[in-house]
Amino acid sequence: MSGLVSLRNRSIQPSFIKRCLSTTTPLFRGQNLTEKIVQKYAVGLPPNKTVFSGDYVTIKPAHVMSHDNSWPVALKFKGLGAKKVKDNRQIVNTLDHDVQNKTDKNLEKYKNIENFAKEQGIDFYPAGRGIGHQIMIEEGYAFPSNLTVASDSHSNTYGGIGSLGTPIVRTDAASIWATGQTWWQIPPVAKVELKGTLPKGVTGKDVIVSLCGLFNNDEVLNHAIEFTGDEIEKLPIDYRLTIANMTTEWGALSGLFPIDDTLVNFYTNRLLRLGPNHPRINNETIEQLRNNKLKSDDDAYYAKTLTIDLSSLTPYVSGPNSVKISTPLAKLSSDNLKVNKAYLVSCTNSRLSDIKAAADIVKGHKIAEGVEFYIAAASSEVQADAEAAGAWKTLLDAGCTPLPAGCGPCIGLGTGLLEEGEVGISATNRNFKGRMGSRDALAFLASPEVVAASAIVGKIASPEEVNGSPCPPTVEVSKTITLNEKPVESSDVESASEEDAGSVLPGFPREIEGELVLCDADNINTDGIYPGKYTYQDDVSREKMAEVCMENYDQEFGSKTKANDIIISGFNFGTGSSREQAATCILARDIKLVVAGSFGNIFSRNSINNALLTLEIPDLINMLRKKYADSEPELTRRTGWFLKWNVPKALVTVKDSEGNVVLEQKVGELGSNLQEIIIQGGLEGWVRSELKKEATA
Repeated sequence: MSGLVSLRNRSIQPSFIKRCLSTTTPLFRGQNLTEKIVQKYAVGLPPNKTVFSGDYVTIKPAHVMSHDNSWPVALKFKGLGAKKVKDNRQIVNTLDHDVQNKTDKNLEKYKNIENFAKEQGIDFYPAGRGIGHQIMIEEGYAFPSNLTVASDSHSNTYGGIGSLGTPIVRTDAASIWATGQTWWQIPPVAKVELKGTLPKGVTGKDVIVSLCGLFNNDEVLNHAIEFTGDEIEKLPIDYRLTIANMTTEWGALSGLFPIDDTLVNFYTNRLLRLGPNHPRINNETIEQLRNNKLKSDDDAYYAKTLTIDLSSLTPYVSGPNSVKISTPLAKLSSDNLKVNKAYLVSCTNSRLSDIKAAADIVKGHKIAEGVEFYIAAASSEVQADAEAAGAWKTLLDAGCTPLPAGCGPCIGLGTGLLEEGEVGISATNRNFKGRMGSRDALAFLASPEVVAASAIVGKIASPEEVNGSPCPPTVEVSKTITLNEKPVESSDVESASEEDAGSVLPGFPREIEGELVLCDADNINTDGIYPGKYTYQDDVSREKMAEVCMENYDQEFGSKTKANDIIISGFNFGTGSSREQAATCILARDIKLVVAGSFGNIFSRNSINNALLTLEIPDLINMLRKKYADSEPELTRRTGWFLKWNVPKALVTVKDSEGNVVLEQKVGELGSNLQEIIIQGGLEGWVRSELKKEATA
């Protein structure tokens, strides 16, 4: 058996030897909004099965979007032996990332995507129409209470209109194209309570920038987020979209706002732009939305609650070069930090309200000497509306440089990138070192108003400073975080019996067991697991992959490990790039299970897609770190502890070198859908099996 899946720890217990809680379906509590939407789009569930965080489900999303990566997905789709997509109404192709690139190679790729879409009858939006996420919202593919995925990390944006949006990798996209389905593990859900009302001059961008900086210790890493608040209806939809968009940078897998009257009114007004005959946004769908506002049950469970008082916020700026650093604007303004480039582009803050807000700031002024201010609308529709409103001309008259509706400099493509030594301020979502140009530049993130003001003043500045007034002072932000106790859902581990056990398919192991080998580090990235120099070599043998596995982390890893060992590591294991070889090289060493405090999301998906088993048990890594706290440090250490996973009972037991039980813990149930994927050697094998069944039928 080559490998299996990622199961997240669902209990928090302080005791050293665990009496942990069952993850069987609880009977006494309701579902949160995330769980309810997944319930609607899950297929193949056992009768009367209610889904909760931790469960693995097969999902059939309402829609799946891919952009410039549609051609690589198409090649993977064809490589699976598929010829016709399962449901062409489910799929959307957009061209948005490299739209300024007019080389023959890029134009050929774009033409290939367009031709494939036409052949398959897929909805296709060409370069210049806009950013895919904006199109998904404008055209109603992402719609309140539906589940819409995209092969792009900012599909979280859809949560701003009450659609559960989450990213997938290319293999998932190819699977959906071929079968209509892929898998998802429902993550832990965090409630983010937005108390109070935003003061004048504070925007949705300030909310999410402050959240990223004030809660910057991975509090929401790999969580689904649900935003709540007594006055949340006062938040405009554009603010919600910005906040949901950047929950990606905060580390979350989704960011979901409630379905309320503000949202219904947004769609009612949208009809004025679209007319009554739109296939997805029309009188009928809006009336259904008005009368069926899906919401969390009163007794829904949340893993944690984070609270921030909006009334205590002032404008915030993120950076330099990290979303985990957020500084009150007043502090940066007093530092007189000169800017060289300013940006109002991307899926985060280039909607009509953003463009109008920036235009209001620059009206009657000119961009400061030595500053370049780049603007791009989120879509051609947004640009047309901005032109009709006069806002676009105002920005051009001030000296802004227009770019096509698309991604561009946000992802480091096209005109206007940051050069060595420059300082940029942007209304985009990411300011990672080197993302928007030179690694030796400084990138800051802020609201459209602050970006526009900075471009006029020539330094990071507030809108007040454009007209000679001082920047408003900072006040202390009120925030709290509460870890919610896991309620007792059924029996503890001692009472688990064979009658309680889940089913195991033929060919799937009932138990997985091995010695724990400690790789004692957090944030081991995919380059540490599988060196980048081998990533694009197509002729690397399985033996060579096994040899170089983890060599960038520890040169002695190969000599210290053997077949059937179990790796145990720290938090955020597998962070970094999306290379699938980070999973397959571990399998090449005949290591069938990786346990960690937590995993990078893309690594988790690549693991299951390639049939590698992973378990999240943060208590276990903490116990081992305590055990070796006074020992000489070793990058790779054999522990003498043995882990056994009883699959039907969903029970993990760890014994020390003397045979004493040191941890006994329930984990999430592994459903037959995931077992089938693993038995077939991964998602691609499962898709081929499904296609073969259809052909036979």
